[in-house]
Amino acid sequence: MSDKVLMKGNEAIAEAAIKAGCRYFFGYPITPQNEIPAYMSKRMPKVDGVYLQAESEVAAINMVYGAAGAGARVMTSSSSPGISLKQEGISYIIGSDLPCVIVNIVRGGPGLGGIQPAQSDYFQAVKGGAHGDYNTVVLAPSTVQEAVDLMTDAFDIADMYRMPVMVLGDGMLGQMMEPVEFKAQKGRDLKPKDWATTGTQNQRSKNVVNSLFIDPQVLEKLNFERYERYKLIEQNEVKYEMTDCDDADVVLVAYGTTARIAKTAMKSARAEGYKVGLIRPITLWPFPVEAFQKAAKTAKAFLTVEMSMGQMVEDVRLAVNGEKPVHFYGRTGGMVPTPAAIVEEIKKLSGGEK
Repeated sequence: MSDKVLMKGNEAIAEAAIKAGCRYFFGYPITPQNEIPAYMSKRMPKVDGVYLQAESEVAAINMVYGAAGAGARVMTSSSSPGISLKQEGISYIIGSDLPCVIVNIVRGGPGLGGIQPAQSDYFQAVKGGAHGDYNTVVLAPSTVQEAVDLMTDAFDIADMYRMPVMVLGDGMLGQMMEPVEFKAQKGRDLKPKDWATTGTQNQRSKNVVNSLFIDPQVLEKLNFERYERYKLIEQNEVKYEMTDCDDADVVLVAYGTTARIAKTAMKSARAEGYKVGLIRPITLWPFPVEAFQKAAKTAKAFLTVEMSMGQMVEDVRLAVNGEKPVHFYGRTGGMVPTPAAIVEEIKKLSGGEK
């Protein structure tokens, strides 16, 4: 008997977060992620958790800041314009070395844009949409099941390295329904949160949560220490998928739901005799540079496919480092690439019909 259940992506993400130990959720409604806070509002009271709809996205992220400072497993979710409003708070959380999980179900922009799926928040997520020197671990699931599976890792990575982790999806992932299984996952061995502001009980010195450091030497030292942690993350937390790249002349590059469309195009092109592979980054930061260095040894060209005007393509070009040409095909504003259009791009790069 199967233990799988049919769930909408947003609701599955919320349930997976609860099963990963999340007991505090602060958010504000915005399409196309509304099912996450709606689901949390029903489930959190049943697991002795806290759900609170804040008066704004700015308030929500600062509530996350407070709960994270007390050592709680805490999450917020939003969609593109809402994530923009949270950026100042995200920088404060990073500057205070606190763990949390942030889910962004991306919609078309800029501005209020539209409510259709997009990937145009890549720069904001990966390059840092807030102020200061920092990185955020960014996970990009391509299926509802993968989103479920990554939630435990998201909270564990946040706790292990004391930093926010962003789960970057899009309107398709959030709104589609797929069968999912909530597998028992063994979490990581994590250190006690002896830095948390849980009260001293007159048994230890007080802890202080703070991101303000007036002495530049102190602030520089903290930033250096933070980047040493980032080096460990780059060594230990890179995730990606490579498909049929060993003999590929053209390697497609795509993440999230776009990678599913690209995989269909890859199979169609191979059926017509074109040698095509696919690299799917699962961690957008840290970026899987080694996958591209390996593929560049045999591939003739790379084709990056995105639901944007071209953002990840810059990281692909950096990773390939000029060894092979990197091309781009994208749709934007909520428009979704089709497998047929991607196949046409593959044919152009391969010199036309076989």
